[in-house]
Amino acid sequence: MWLKNLVKYYFSKRIHRDKLHPSVGIQQRALMQHYQLSQKNKQLPAFNTTGFKVFSQFEEDGLLLFLFSLIGEGSKTFIEIGSNDGINSNCSNLAIHFGWSGLFFEGDEKLIRRGEKFYSKIPTPYHPKPKYVQAIIKRENINELVSKAGLSGEIELLSIDIDGNDYWVWDALTVVQPKVVVIETHTEFGLENIVVPYDPDYMYPGKHPIYHGASVIAMNKLAEKKGYRLVGANDLGMNQIYVRKDLLLEEIPSVSPESTLWHPKAKADYAKFHEIKDWEYIKG
Repeated sequence: MWLKNLVKYYFSKRIHRDKLHPSVGIQQRALMQHYQLSQKNKQLPAFNTTGFKVFSQFEEDGLLLFLFSLIGEGSKTFIEIGSNDGINSNCSNLAIHFGWSGLFFEGDEKLIRRGEKFYSKIPTPYHPKPKYVQAIIKRENINELVSKAGLSGEIELLSIDIDGNDYWVWDALTVVQPKVVVIETHTEFGLENIVVPYDPDYMYPGKHPIYHGASVIAMNKLAEKKGYRLVGANDLGMNQIYVRKDLLLEEIPSVSPESTLWHPKAKADYAKFHEIKDWEYIKG
């Protein structure tokens, strides 16, 4: 067992070092320039073909690189709500290889300490660092927490993944206006237009591990109300990606929520909804 653990530790460290190598950032910069040239020549690939994983859980790193190649990096500012340690997240690749900074919101102090230690040396000790805020995020406190941490107005990216009140927190957040939003939805809810009622004291897994959050249909309705349009999702469909409507990117067409649930797993997950189909819901 000790040998197995040693091998596992060695390869996890090696893989981690490989992802941090400057060549990873250089290759992504080259890809960004390729997208920008392709934009001028009107030869861009389809958005849903551009995904890949460096630090993100799924292929969000590639999808975000594509979007910001066309939108521009702007102030290089993000907010990630439910960041874990901030090392493997939707914003970490941008922080590590592109020099972005912003806010990581996380409730677990141990995870925050781990992340702060990591970023104290990465990408260099002198580089601007993301700021960690320890808090249990609720719709009642999100605007105050963001303001106290020093952000307001336009930012580049907002990522929300808190396994619970994601919908309600985005609905309440008004102090910043992100250009791009990545937010977790529930593929288990299929094409139902439903949201689990807000519970300020909710902690995962609650009464049932899938009884929280919102369907892709309900989340899309919220996005439309807030001035965003759906451009795609990760392959499994749970992380929906929205672009602010005033950013007119003709090369990236809007898509329907239904089109993001093509994966066999997303379709299979809907079977789980039967267990809780008669529970309390609100229409999106």
